[in-house]
Amino acid sequence: MANEPLVDQDGSSVSSATAPGTRWPSRDEWAMTLDAARDLALDYVASVPESPVSRHASPGEMAPRFAEPLPVSGYAPEEALRDWYERARPGIVQTSGPRYFGFVNGGGTPAALAADWLASAIDQNAATWLMSPAAAQTEETVMRWILELFGLPASWSGALTSGATMANLSGLAAARQWASLQLGFDAARDGLGGQPVIPVLGSTEVHQSAAKALAILGLGRGALRTIPAREGVIDLDEFDRALSACDGPAIIIANAGEVNTGAFDPIRAMAERCAAHPGGAWLHVDGAFGLYAALSPAHRPLLDGIELADSVASDAHKWLNVPYDCGFVLVRDAASSRGAFGGNAAYLRFAGDALPWSAIDFVPELSRRFRGLSVWCALRSAGREGYEEIVQRSLANAAHFGAWVERQPSLELLAPVHLNVVCFRYRGAGEAGERLDALNDAAIEMIQRSGVAYVSGTRWQGRAAIRAAFDNWATGGADVAALESIVAEVAGRLPAPDGVAEPV
Repeated sequence: MANEPLVDQDGSSVSSATAPGTRWPSRDEWAMTLDAARDLALDYVASVPESPVSRHASPGEMAPRFAEPLPVSGYAPEEALRDWYERARPGIVQTSGPRYFGFVNGGGTPAALAADWLASAIDQNAATWLMSPAAAQTEETVMRWILELFGLPASWSGALTSGATMANLSGLAAARQWASLQLGFDAARDGLGGQPVIPVLGSTEVHQSAAKALAILGLGRGALRTIPAREGVIDLDEFDRALSACDGPAIIIANAGEVNTGAFDPIRAMAERCAAHPGGAWLHVDGAFGLYAALSPAHRPLLDGIELADSVASDAHKWLNVPYDCGFVLVRDAASSRGAFGGNAAYLRFAGDALPWSAIDFVPELSRRFRGLSVWCALRSAGREGYEEIVQRSLANAAHFGAWVERQPSLELLAPVHLNVVCFRYRGAGEAGERLDALNDAAIEMIQRSGVAYVSGTRWQGRAAIRAAFDNWATGGADVAALESIVAEVAGRLPAPDGVAEPV
């Protein structure tokens, strides 16, 4: 590609307006770059309804498109943008589009997307008040709004994270800090070496991000005592026995929306048992997408007792539909979070009389993207009623698709549609075991390669399964019909159940 050299103040030629050592670009020069980004972004978002959801690009297809050494001379920023877009297009998956039903991804609402652009432009470090009063005040407001949105106690605190994985880690770090103090030591100060083991209880369906958090926090994956789950829901009798066997404080993980089926653990019953445990117990709820059941009157009872939890983790880039990446952690006891994460470096101290809210008291990062702006604009733009409508429409879409699956002789609904996830699979023509699993794995790839819609595969109760999740703000009836159409079309390419006619 041709370089368009610019002339620096001293008359020397440079390759771009942002080459090291050059002057600050003029407004027109900034416009060239930002307009290029705007045009590419508009090209993408405008084409979403007509474009394939995924081109199912393989590593072998993508690698040659980027197989070149580091450039010696730079290119104009707008050229670099266009160059990347052309190279990457086959590998772009429309996770933000209305026909993506894969990994419980939301999409960016217009307000959230525009705010995310502005957040990049003003480039604030949203760690402390000192670093950006605007970012800190925005995020503090966002956390208050989130508590209001979900009907949680106003006395709780929290911060935005990169997603539910980091939110789980942050909530469990607060739990570890609390438990260590009950045992007579300070985990953040003393470490865990030579100290009593802190037991962690959760069902066999605890999300892998929670187990990952236990490993990072030094509690260890082996500290997790798994309790059987029936149809995705923890067995309360087994939970009683496991908790009673703990001599001291324990950390409990409850699911609010199990990842494969959307099933909920009985939060109130677990909270009551935690409160009655002689050694004390911290209840952490993983509500990555299940927390949004609070916005549906019909589904709010699934969260009964959530206000009794000690910490809650959730995602904003799921049902709140803000761009990746964004999640949040909520804690009842801010002191436990500050004990786990707080610091007192002199250069971070606030000179005012009162200590202002700072995100670093609740999360591990010191350098943090200004995620609060996209959340603030999303909530400000849609309001409570807007999000209630998004959630209830998503739930109606999931229920509609689940009912359609049940009517198809070629399909099997593997679990009730508790919330927004439909877990199903193809029956096949008399196949069973590994052969039927292989047939479903092949069907998933056929759906994905079609570009019509996107679903993801999983294993449920030892069997290959298909998961369709509904949480995109723009998904409507036509998109659900498109999903049904491709699922039925793939069924027609697979062996039919013996003696059963395929649906037209």
